[in-house]
Amino acid sequence: MKLAVKILFLSVVNLCFSQLPEGFVYVEEIIPDLEVQLKYYGTNNFLGTKVNGYHSNKLILTRKAAIALKSVHEDLQRRNLCLKVFDGYRPQTAVNHFMGWARNLNDTINKHKFYPDVKKENLFKEEYIASRSGHSRGSTVDLTIVDGNTGVPIDMGSMFDFFGEQSWVNYDKVTKEQKANRMLLQKVMLKHGFRGYAKEWWHFTLNNEPFPKTYFDFPIE
Repeated sequence: MKLAVKILFLSVVNLCFSQLPEGFVYVEEIIPDLEVQLKYYGTNNFLGTKVNGYHSNKLILTRKAAIALKSVHEDLQRRNLCLKVFDGYRPQTAVNHFMGWARNLNDTINKHKFYPDVKKENLFKEEYIASRSGHSRGSTVDLTIVDGNTGVPIDMGSMFDFFGEQSWVNYDKVTKEQKANRMLLQKVMLKHGFRGYAKEWWHFTLNNEPFPKTYFDFPIE
């Protein structure tokens, strides 16, 4: 018998910068030098618009996930590499925004860039979009590796949030360098307690996450 999924809704009125649900942190408190560019706070994403629930470019994770991510960041820094994070905690409100967008089959403004080979009506079936996201549990993160000298992300063979086989971890039509870069990210994340997702080279969830059945809905302020 499956355990019931619990969704936790928190009022915007009761949340401020210094007040997060117990067990959550602003990651800058743990990793001050981490580069963060939340893609859904801006418009350069598959929807082509700012996403509901993203009110700030502030990365939020569970404390446990943030501490594990710090270990990843420090490991890479010893190789003159850094992390760049595209998404972390994601409110259920944002997931609902994704769902509403996916059902509007006429809105394909960024199809050519983010999902040129996938029909929009198949994004749910092919598991690129879901009604419940691990991000809303607070211990999932989307990221890449950046060259410490240039500040430029290393070549992973596809862009973040590209929906298609090119983004699959084991896609075999990438160069040796791109494959090595993907494997480096996979290896260092797994080493420090995260597991990947086969269809997205950038997506990782903390093993033994603290809220495995709770989907939160407080905004990113």
